[in-house]
Amino acid sequence: MPTAFETMPKFPLGETVITANAKDVLGDLDVLIALQRHNAGDWGDVCLADGQANDAGLHSGGRLVSVYRSVRNQKFYIITEGDRSVTTVLLPEDY
Repeated sequence: MPTAFETMPKFPLGETVITANAKDVLGDLDVLIALQRHNAGDWGDVCLADGQANDAGLHSGGRLVSVYRSVRNQKFYIITEGDRSVTTVLLPEDY
């Protein structure tokens, strides 16, 4: 099974932004790896229904939401808008 580093991106990320709060808390490597996973269609710790919604959204232009944890166990989200214009990295309290 290929890793996120070996998998072609499944969709454009658009402009990639991070909230100030997430930037203060998350390490650069945590964010980079999570962005690569998200872009490869690995949605992280989402529930089955949300994963299925993301899979459908790949084809229908829906919003894509992934959930990850940093090496310090900090939960964070990555959200790509349906029009693929922007991808945001944020903490749950930033949502």
